[in-house]
Amino acid sequence: MSATILDGRATAALIKEELRQIVASMSSKSIKPGLGTLLVGDDPGSHSYVGGKHKDCAEVGINSIRIDLPSTASEKDVLAAINDLNNSKECTGYIVQLPVPKGINPNLLLESIDPAKDADGLHPLNLGKLVLGEKAPLPCTPRGILELLTRYNLSTSGKEVVVMGRGLTVGRPLGLLLSQKGSDATVTITHTKTVDVISHTKRADIIIAAIGSAHFLRAEMIKPGAIVLDVGITRTDAGLLGDVHPDVANIASAIAPMPGGVGPMTRAMLLSNVVEMAQGH
Repeated sequence: MSATILDGRATAALIKEELRQIVASMSSKSIKPGLGTLLVGDDPGSHSYVGGKHKDCAEVGINSIRIDLPSTASEKDVLAAINDLNNSKECTGYIVQLPVPKGINPNLLLESIDPAKDADGLHPLNLGKLVLGEKAPLPCTPRGILELLTRYNLSTSGKEVVVMGRGLTVGRPLGLLLSQKGSDATVTITHTKTVDVISHTKRADIIIAAIGSAHFLRAEMIKPGAIVLDVGITRTDAGLLGDVHPDVANIASAIAPMPGGVGPMTRAMLLSNVVEMAQGH
């Protein structure tokens, strides 16, 4: 069996074209979405990632506001920049790029974001609304995973889903999203203290690997025909590697690879969040 590739790049390009048309129609009503980014320090991966987000904005017609602070910036400096974005009329939604330098409390930064401008969906109020099933900006990677499955007509209803990893940006919110009415999956979250990971992955219809351990998930760990999405990234001498070993493609029915699977969808969902905020959703 050769797995169907869930092409995040092509799907994201389609979504961006849909958003471009929506943004164009909004301009006739004098509504202009604006994405802000706040980046602290000189991490090359973060700079590349933020640059890509502003490139996406240009393609779709969204204004972009970029604030870069040096690694020497104090927590007070960063909070002042957050306050500026909270008060900016041009900025309808923004993100604080993580990680931030040591000595700065990332949770304090996230809590200081105006929840109505929380483009990453990580403010405690918005995460609380996710728990309650209320309308709120959704974390971009979990939203992107569900959107990618939907675009390929892959239902989660009644399915056994294993989410590998319990991180704030993917694992925990994804578990909530998948188990909500409408998604209706039965969700197991595995982590470093899970005693027998294979006993869970072997019975899963869908596996989302988000642990940051290169090629951890192998073919013998999944059942034939499972759907697998690779979210993990590990930097190695051989380059960036995902959590899923290439041999999984011989057993799975569908696979979202890394790169080219979930990553582009995450960026597309960020744009969707910003456009929806400008629309007043």
